[in-house]
Amino acid sequence: MYSSLKSPSQLTRWKSSGGDPCGDSWEGIKCSGSSVTEINLSGLGLTGSMGYQLSSLTSVTRFDLSSNNLKGDIPYQLPPNAVNIDLSQNDFTGGVPYSISQMTDLQYLKLGHNQLKNQLSDMFGKLSKLKELDLSYNSLSGNLPQSFKSLSSLKKLNLENNQFSGPINVLVDLPLTDLNVENNQFTGWIPKELENINLETGGNSWSSGAAPPPPPGAKHHANRHPTNNGDGKSVKGGVAIAGIAMGVLVVIGVIITLFSRRKSSPSSNFLDEEMISQRRSFSPLASQELSQDLRADITKGFKELKSLDRCASVDIKSLQKSPSIGPKHSPYDLKRSYDENEFANRLNARRSTSLRATSYSLPDLQLATVNFATGRLLGEGSIGRVYRAKYADGKVLAVKKIDSSLFQGARSAEFAEIVSNISKLHHPNFAELVGYCSEQGHNMLIYEYFRNGSLHEFLHMSDDYSKPLTWNTRVRIALGTARAVEYLHEVCSPSLLHKNIKSSNILLDTELNPHLSDCGLATFHQRTSQNLGVGYNAPECTKPSAYTLKSDVYSFGVVMLELLTGRMPLDSSKPRPEQCLVRWATPQLHDIDALGKMVDPALRGLYPPKSLSRFADIIALCVQSEPEFRPPMSEVVQALVRLVQRSSINMRDDLGDSRRMDDYDY
Repeated sequence: MYSSLKSPSQLTRWKSSGGDPCGDSWEGIKCSGSSVTEINLSGLGLTGSMGYQLSSLTSVTRFDLSSNNLKGDIPYQLPPNAVNIDLSQNDFTGGVPYSISQMTDLQYLKLGHNQLKNQLSDMFGKLSKLKELDLSYNSLSGNLPQSFKSLSSLKKLNLENNQFSGPINVLVDLPLTDLNVENNQFTGWIPKELENINLETGGNSWSSGAAPPPPPGAKHHANRHPTNNGDGKSVKGGVAIAGIAMGVLVVIGVIITLFSRRKSSPSSNFLDEEMISQRRSFSPLASQELSQDLRADITKGFKELKSLDRCASVDIKSLQKSPSIGPKHSPYDLKRSYDENEFANRLNARRSTSLRATSYSLPDLQLATVNFATGRLLGEGSIGRVYRAKYADGKVLAVKKIDSSLFQGARSAEFAEIVSNISKLHHPNFAELVGYCSEQGHNMLIYEYFRNGSLHEFLHMSDDYSKPLTWNTRVRIALGTARAVEYLHEVCSPSLLHKNIKSSNILLDTELNPHLSDCGLATFHQRTSQNLGVGYNAPECTKPSAYTLKSDVYSFGVVMLELLTGRMPLDSSKPRPEQCLVRWATPQLHDIDALGKMVDPALRGLYPPKSLSRFADIIALCVQSEPEFRPPMSEVVQALVRLVQRSSINMRDDLGDSRRMDDYDY
């Protein structure tokens, strides 16, 4: 943080490395024992940016950098247990970071008087303790998110001098005492429920006249008439919130939504296991899946993350003080051998999660895979083969049989650590570990099985009539995968490399949501001397040890290129200048005409041109040859979320650029 702030002299006693913030009484730091609990650097004339890795400040409850000259985006990660955050009166740009959605202790959030923009994500569902929210004097736009309804402790809300639009009905049931919504683009009627609070509403486009009564069955809120005095000052006359016209629109919207979902819900949307094996034609075509609106399609992608538990660090004591997830042992561990019971005991002793990985016996797995028959082989990678295990009760699992040569002797002890560490990784876009087997020299990891296979199969091994990947689906796959990598890089502590991001490691469930596999197996890739993924490796990766977080970002950019073009990273069947996807595509990513020619023909032109261009811009950032210029994954996630938000905002503009307006979702 000190370095990002350009090592200012006003931060007396601070050091860029070493030192004791508590014992040495650093400027603006308060402690409890040896834990930093407050960082108050308000009004010190600081410049630069805030830096990253602020999620390590787990004891900080007050974080105040207000009234400085700080620039850049607000970091995705902030002190996770903060009660009071004040970043007001700076020059911050970008959006409000989504990680705030997980800060359940937050009571005061002040981001006013900056240069923030974009829409607010639906990030407030868990912030029931928030008492004061100040977003004033920015350039935030769009409707107020529905999750504002969850702010059950909110007393003071400042939204003035932004570009918010739509109604403010979402605020009616909050315990507000002060509300300022002046100088925005709000419309509709001012709810009666807000009549007796300190209310500032001037400079908007409120509806005049009496509000019609609410539709039948709707929650009734008494009407009030506006007393628009025309001077842009406080309006405290009565106006109501719902109307017959709005009610009719809602009913029509519900009917359309239900009809659309009925059209898109049959099992033909999903790939059946037998369909894959028999290569039957698959319906619907790209143009037939368009009944699913993108905003509904990936709402869950940037609402609250379903299970974003903080990634537990490796237990330092149980892993002989290893600083990383890679296994390290004492000489005593290396000499011992373990039977199955001892293995299970070691595994359970290392676990710090309530989810237990199930122990599977070797005979059971042999039976379920027909003794690992070739016909059950799902794929083969650099660390082993993956087989489909099918049980009598219909349960199907994927079994990764790891090459025993990778353990170099200390198999059971080392494998226990690996299973323990992988079991700590939980994210809705991961392929979750469900079990393990370590018997008779065999070491296997058991995962949930995805009948739809991998993204690689969808993009490169299906004919044109069996691809259900519309543009919307491709954006959703990119966003979900980016969130998974972001979790490894910026939520886990210490950060974890994936080192093998490629389309064949992105598995698709029945709704075509992505699940990143091979998470937590970087220790194996560190040992393999072969290329870690032909066509996916960043230029700096001349050997496995050269891999960094930014190398993962590059590999993810290549996957995005696959989604955009439908091409493989390396394809010797193409003309020589087009064989390397990155080399061929990169010079064209900012050329609108060239971009239209390189997009996957399987899309049949059914995509919003502006959305395609923004998608290409993100790719260009990720696949830059210099790693220091590639963005962190949190910024990639935010850019993809902004792509979705802007596309939905500018729906008509995007559709207007196209010949077939009816074929678009947004």
